[in-house]
This record gives sequence, C-alpha cells and structure tokens, in this order.
Amino acid sequence: TPLMDSVNMVNAPSVAKERGIEISEVTHENLPSYQTLIRLSVTTERRQRSVAGTLFSDQDPRLVEVNGIKLEATLAPQMLFLWNEDKPGIIGDVGSKLGAAGINVATFHLGRARPGGDALSLLEIDDPISDDMVRQIGELPNVRQAKALKF
Repeated sequence: TPLMDSVNMVNAPSVAKERGIEISEVTHENLPSYQTLIRLSVTTERRQRSVAGTLFSDQDPRLVEVNGIKLEATLAPQMLFLWNEDKPGIIGDVGSKLGAAGINVATFHLGRARPGGDALSLLEIDDPISDDMVRQIGELPNVRQAKALKF
C-alpha cells in the first residue's frame, strides 16, 4: 500500500529529489533479458544492497535478482528469506523445521553466486512464521541469515 497518497507517476521524480533520492533511467538499443526491469539499490554506512524485478508478459511481477544473485521468484503475502551457503541439505533442513511447526511451503526459489558460494532462498509459506521459528532456522547449519517477509 502507498505510504504517501499524494505521490503519483507524474510527481514521483520531484518528490524523490526533494527527499534526496537519486533516480537514474538507462535505456538500451539492444533488447535486454527483461523488457521492464527495475533495480533498486540502497547504500548505507554499513553496506550496499540491491534488488531487481520485472513484469512478465502476463503482468505478473517477479523478483529476478538480489545483491547480484539471480533467481526468479513470485512475491506472496508470507515469505521467508534466507542467506545461506550453497551446501547440500539446506532445502531438507529448512523444510523439516517448517514442517515440524506445521508451516506449509508453497514455493521454494533458489539462487547462488557460484557453486559452493553465497546463495539465497526465498520461500512462499502459507501461514505467518513466528520470530522464534525464524531464529531457529537462522541457527541451522550453513544458514547465515533468516528473515520473515510480509507483502
């Protein structure tokens, strides 16, 4: 839902500028992989993060990259986001933990920087997940970070 009802397609660039948000638009003559790709990059004192998304032909929004790691994921009301190492057992460990808590996994999207390197998992789950369960999943072997997401 919008945080500012007064912002629209016409005045969004000027509102962003007033708030110190830099916007740049890049166009290419060659057809890119995604015709409607949008990338958001945020830089703080501690780190830089980026996320990219697109609309597929049926106008279905998809997340296609997080911090340089490619994946393809639809967004859902309840999700679980994991930063992990690309090691065997992540899918089974996470699925078992969620299953024991009665939380059904609807989709499980994966992406990795390289074999055995940094990876991420984005799960659509049917029910809200407790902070305690997120903590337990974050403590699993090879999981670096777990976060509950709500859209």
